[in-house]
Amino acid sequence: MKTLCTTLAFVLLSSHAAHAHVTITVNGDQRCIVSDGVPDHETGPWRAGAVVAAQDHAFCMDAMPELTDTITRNVRISGMTITGIPLRPGTAEYYDPSSERGYSRDPSSGWNVEGIGGLIMDAQNAHVDGDGMYHYHGIPSAVTDALDGTLFGYAADGFEIHYIGDDAQSSWQLKEGERASGAGGAHDGTYVQDYEFVAGSGTLDECNGAMIDGQYVYFATDTFPFFPRCFKGTVSPDFSGVRDGRPPRGGNGSSELPNNG
Repeated sequence: MKTLCTTLAFVLLSSHAAHAHVTITVNGDQRCIVSDGVPDHETGPWRAGAVVAAQDHAFCMDAMPELTDTITRNVRISGMTITGIPLRPGTAEYYDPSSERGYSRDPSSGWNVEGIGGLIMDAQNAHVDGDGMYHYHGIPSAVTDALDGTLFGYAADGFEIHYIGDDAQSSWQLKEGERASGAGGAHDGTYVQDYEFVAGSGTLDECNGAMIDGQYVYFATDTFPFFPRCFKGTVSPDFSGVRDGRPPRGGNGSSELPNNG
């Protein structure tokens, strides 16, 4: 952890560049990110007809997040980049030998397809859903290369997400050997279940976070899980998939389309 702390000695005070299509404001205890969801870098190609469509993203989260005694999982959207694009590393697809594609929405196999390694992404590790919502499943180099500092985004519970390359190491590792069920074959990262958390094997905890100078911080990493997939603060309803019985303000609640790439 010494390397991680040293690297971040100046990071938590770093600022970020403004983007024309996104505004980030703090009002009281809420930080809100509003954007059209259109990235300022090249996108695609994916499946035929898949294009980026402007969105009405409005995601608010805790501006002064605090750690809780519980960990929240299965959150639809992990966070938002400072460039106004959702982080959505998970998928709704599962191994299904009866499907022509080899996967479907039927979760009975228990083998959840991993976005990176299991579906088609563009050069920025992203694609669109059925409503043209562009979202990242892995690290977008066009964004990280242009950062002014290391602040990459904000998580669903309000904690910051930083990117510092290899100086932050995930503690999730590929399992050894071959799968005992499902598709068979070696654990190669095609499915989420190919990975296991090995405490101490990296510098980060199971949610891809760490305490830095008394502050809890998440990290975007070049390896699985890429972005936090569990959360130690209070998750905002805007990220959970349903808000008061309605879709979140950041979209219409749709998930990945079959063969969406």
